[in-house]
Amino acid sequence: MEAQRALVRQVGDRVRESQEALVEGLVQDIRAQIGALDQEAAARSLLEASITENVVAAINFLRQGIDPDQLEAPTAALAYARVLAQRDVPQSALIRAYRIGHQRFLDHTFALLDDLPAADRVPVCVELVRLSGQFIDLICEQVGRAYERERDRWVASRSGVRQRWVTDLLGGGPVDRAAAARALRYPLDAVHLACTLWPATRMTSFDLVAAVDDVRAHAVSALRARAALVVPTDEYEARLWLALPGPPNAPDSPSTSASAPGYLGAPEGSPLHAAFGRPGAGLGGFRTSARQAARIREILGTRLGSGAAAAPLWVHYDQAAPVALMAGDLPAVRDFVTSTLGALAAAGAREAVLRDTLRIFLDRHRGHAATARAMSLHRNSVQYRVHRATALLPRGERDLADDFNVRAALLAVHWLGEAVLATGS
Repeated sequence: MEAQRALVRQVGDRVRESQEALVEGLVQDIRAQIGALDQEAAARSLLEASITENVVAAINFLRQGIDPDQLEAPTAALAYARVLAQRDVPQSALIRAYRIGHQRFLDHTFALLDDLPAADRVPVCVELVRLSGQFIDLICEQVGRAYERERDRWVASRSGVRQRWVTDLLGGGPVDRAAAARALRYPLDAVHLACTLWPATRMTSFDLVAAVDDVRAHAVSALRARAALVVPTDEYEARLWLALPGPPNAPDSPSTSASAPGYLGAPEGSPLHAAFGRPGAGLGGFRTSARQAARIREILGTRLGSGAAAAPLWVHYDQAAPVALMAGDLPAVRDFVTSTLGALAAAGAREAVLRDTLRIFLDRHRGHAATARAMSLHRNSVQYRVHRATALLPRGERDLADDFNVRAALLAVHWLGEAVLATGS
């Protein structure tokens, strides 16, 4: 028996050496097989953290012979279960993810046993199945309890009530608008501006609530909003809707004035990112503006997760609308960027400077002086950079004769960062 335990510990050591590949494969499998868990960047980060900590815990369970009665679910796994409960993701999706993880863990582990003597391989496989099954059952029980407790708390809370009504409104199906407006204390017949808010720095959920309220007060004052609706998505994110005064596109409407949401500056020292949609009227505008805000939030999450420079704190849909329309298929965007920009799509600091200069130059109608002012550079420096950037394009200056594709590719890199640059450069 002791010899068998030693072999299991040896297998655990081997799994630990290939842990990174196992985690990466698990994240891809679960996102591909369970659509409810393939969410925006912030939730994907929580999913990856949960998988990573679960894999580490499973390896330690094999290597250290931990008493099952002492086994505790990882902190990230419990946190992820609570977030899914808040987001109304079915518990069955979470448990299915653990079953997929169990199978993938066994497949990965069995592949490491080829050099064991045949006499040892079968009993070790049996023991691995027993131990991993025990581990997954205990962890599922604990995360399941965490999910149920959080679900009960969330549903009973005021935030949970609002979230359920908002989920119905955004779902596109029939909904009692009058009852929803009364429950939310928010006029659904207004012109709506939606935004998604999330931390730009580490903060507690209590601090997030206070920061979101500061944004609400700032936006209501700046835009003269009739009403505001704040609905936490989970403890890491919140949605805000503003009922704007007057019809859209009216001369004095905030949606067309100098204080339009696209130009609404963040309060000084704000610790939050904000992704705004466009203003829209009625229930359709309520839904569309929220959908646009979610797309911008996804873009900023991709940018921040790709190692790019820090994203602007507050971004409006109009600033990145073309990218929002294409960002749902990153591999396709990457192919477009690399084929359009050629050597200028390399992931180097020099290329990044040249891309930014060329993007601003084209946005300023190819004005060297205007570009120099925008970038605080000497005109000669702008001319040099534009010349160098153009030389890296596949067809050089000919690619700028009709520059639509080049501008679109530069905008995609600006907002999505290294996620759409050439790989292996």
